[in-house]
Amino acid sequence: MSAIEALRAEHARYTEIRRDIHAHPEMAYAEHRTAELVARHLESLGIETHRGIGGTGVVGVLRAGSSPRAIGLRADMDALPIVEQNEIDYRSRHEGCMHACGHDGHTTMLMAAAEALARREFDGTVYLVFQPAEEGMAGAKAMIDDGVLERFPMDAIFGLHNWPGLESGHFAVHDGPVMASADRFDIEVTGVGCHAAMPHLGVDPIVAASALVQAFQTIAARTIDPLDAAVVSTTIFRAGKAQNVIPDRVELAGTVRSFREEVRSTVRRRMHEVCEGIGAAHGVKIELHYRAGYPATVNSPDEAALCAEVARALVGEDKVTTEMRPSMGSEDFAFFLQHKPGCYVWLGNGPGEGGCLLHNPKYDFNDDLIPVGGAYWVELVRRLLGAAR
Repeated sequence: MSAIEALRAEHARYTEIRRDIHAHPEMAYAEHRTAELVARHLESLGIETHRGIGGTGVVGVLRAGSSPRAIGLRADMDALPIVEQNEIDYRSRHEGCMHACGHDGHTTMLMAAAEALARREFDGTVYLVFQPAEEGMAGAKAMIDDGVLERFPMDAIFGLHNWPGLESGHFAVHDGPVMASADRFDIEVTGVGCHAAMPHLGVDPIVAASALVQAFQTIAARTIDPLDAAVVSTTIFRAGKAQNVIPDRVELAGTVRSFREEVRSTVRRRMHEVCEGIGAAHGVKIELHYRAGYPATVNSPDEAALCAEVARALVGEDKVTTEMRPSMGSEDFAFFLQHKPGCYVWLGNGPGEGGCLLHNPKYDFNDDLIPVGGAYWVELVRRLLGAAR
């Protein structure tokens, strides 16, 4: 029996597990119930289990044969601060928190794969990495800082994410960038407040801040090579409380995204230069606070080619694309890829109509993917580690 056939036989049981996780979502570093559910499942399969890594992370260790080769398989566990709008039996029981990105499905697929891999029909070591806090709180970095790569020395690591808009059960594999880096900035523009009828008696920070927003758009358009990608988005503009008052202060905030570190550095430098120039031109004080966030998620060429081969063998040549464009969204799996070779693939969740998009209050994971994603993990291990000796 093939891996996908075996997992299809257990589909109903794992669907129930996935929906239980969906009904009990937990935010970053608070995934206590989910982590315990995972840990107990691994222990029930006779898998060596380690809790509390990087906060609430769990790592299962499967060893077989004599090969020193070792790989990591990663799934994320956390939910989002969103009020669910789905009318389903397994709707979130925690108001204001829901699995709107499919991490409930990712966790379940790796749990299903663990059951198949527990038969140890490979030669080497598999580390099952259940990670907390992917959603903006850098759980991957927390696990790395907590020594996960030293305690569980893997040669390569692999990730998987469902992708609405890609046909259900289809795979997209990228050679190179998959997701962008995501940095954040906060800016304070300080002038001199005055009566709106007498602007000459003050220094208007709104005019300066507006010039700043406009100038930021020229960074990507006129500083970055057109063949590179960069997005500078000012998403917050706070100023004033009265229509007849020019305020003395404006607050701006936003994000910067790119695929290459050189571009990322250039954008950051140019933002500082633009702030300095506009501050001088308008006679205001501008303070830019720039915070580096997730780096770009960049697949290793050899690992990407291997993952594409595994996906083709599993679902067929026509259901695997290597031509899909990367996303300007971000993913903290990037931290793992800064230390180890690996590959992060997309598994189609089906059409995104009706609100079924990532981070949408009507999103829901497609349970038909559980055997597909689980079998992908199993076949990837078999391809990389071969048969036990």
